[in-house]
Amino acid sequence: MLCPFVTPTMRTSFQADTQSWPETWQAAYRLLEQAIVPNQLQMWIQPLRFLELVPTDRGLRARFATPHPFSAGWVRDHHQKQIELALSQVTGAQVELEIIIQEDASDRRDVYEPPVEAPRVEAPTGSYSPGYSGDHGPNSGVVISAGARLAPTANLDPRYTFESYVVGQSNQLAYASAAGIADRPGSHPLFLYGPPGLGKTHLLHAIGNRMLAKNPASRVAYLQAETFTNELIDSIQRHRTPEFRAKYRESYDLILIDDIQFIAGKNTSEVEFFHTFNALYSSKRQIVLTSDRAPKDIEGLEERIRTRFEWGLIADIKMPEIETRIAILKSKAEREDIYLPDDVATFLATHIKSSVRELEGVLIKLQATSSLAGAEISLEMAKSELRAAIPEEDSHLTVEAILNAVLKHFRLKGQDLKSTSRSQKISVPRQIAMYLIRKYTGIGYKEIGVYFGGKDHTTVMHGCVKIENALESTDASDQMIRDAVESIQNLL
Repeated sequence: MLCPFVTPTMRTSFQADTQSWPETWQAAYRLLEQAIVPNQLQMWIQPLRFLELVPTDRGLRARFATPHPFSAGWVRDHHQKQIELALSQVTGAQVELEIIIQEDASDRRDVYEPPVEAPRVEAPTGSYSPGYSGDHGPNSGVVISAGARLAPTANLDPRYTFESYVVGQSNQLAYASAAGIADRPGSHPLFLYGPPGLGKTHLLHAIGNRMLAKNPASRVAYLQAETFTNELIDSIQRHRTPEFRAKYRESYDLILIDDIQFIAGKNTSEVEFFHTFNALYSSKRQIVLTSDRAPKDIEGLEERIRTRFEWGLIADIKMPEIETRIAILKSKAEREDIYLPDDVATFLATHIKSSVRELEGVLIKLQATSSLAGAEISLEMAKSELRAAIPEEDSHLTVEAILNAVLKHFRLKGQDLKSTSRSQKISVPRQIAMYLIRKYTGIGYKEIGVYFGGKDHTTVMHGCVKIENALESTDASDQMIRDAVESIQNLL
């Protein structure tokens, strides 16, 4: 007989979703549904495997299992009291929660919930690649052949795994959400956002790599939003739109799209993405998106697409705190077999605050200098060799000093940077100034916008992203920006 807390309505729901759970846990879970938002419930509570209720001197101990230490810690920190209260209400006794780490917990999902299989749609006959007329670059996707799954790499970087991702307070929700999706794909869409260079792409690749490791037959695709748009344009020009639609709506179990904000304002791309999203969502296949800003802050985005972004779990990645930055450097040094003294790691983490990518780049540059000099990395070497990238320890760069250096280099007047002009002669210096202010002072995007005539924070963010991408690019068209930034940094 079911516990008196279980109503007929509850019983019907349990038969549909959790029929194999013990009755006590069924009833407690239904109470939790009233206290915890669905995404959190689905991400953290559902995957727990109920083991037993054990009598104690003070009441009962409820034992659960999970294969992931991080998940166990998250539940203890955020939901333990709620679970204990629900179980106490159901049993009439005081209940304390115990979660153990059990490697095979995820392999016995039948104990608590029948797995939901994503529908498998055969790839179209023949083979085709993005663009349908040859490879368009490293982010174009994966060739699909008749009757065959995607290539094992699925356009993923094998170096980007959950094991190599350094977790701190700034990114723990994003990390845990991504890991949960990788272990239970198809449960809900995931939207990761935050400034560039903080690890969003790493998590995308980690999801794909883990899913392929668990099920090599999975059909996975990683691509940039720009690639999606370019392939769509190409398919329209070649009258192959149906093939494009079949590819993204029917051919993958997991689609990972980076920088989705770039489809905003591109009407045809937005329409195609809208229907692609609906097709994946309705068939319980997985889609994960990243952006440099939250859905509500993406300008020019259709409201119906913004709503789709908000259907699933949204997790942000903030600027890492200094402890996390040091841990990232040490992890990178260990992977690359680089000797990195503690004082150098602390020095770099103290002065480079805006980007994990920049942190790791500086470390590699320092290693190259060390190899050429035939000497170990030292604090003195870091200060002398990276003078242009890192301000001196006793210097205090101000916004005014950076603005003056930019104005001097480009021979502009102060009001030019505050104007609404979008000409390249003004917009590029303005974006370089925004990037350098962000890099050297660490102040927020909104505050930076004040110095440029009250520009919106998303405009500042876009400018910083553009300059950072240009600095990392090897295209000749970006050489002017690279030269200008180096010259201005030398002035500073």
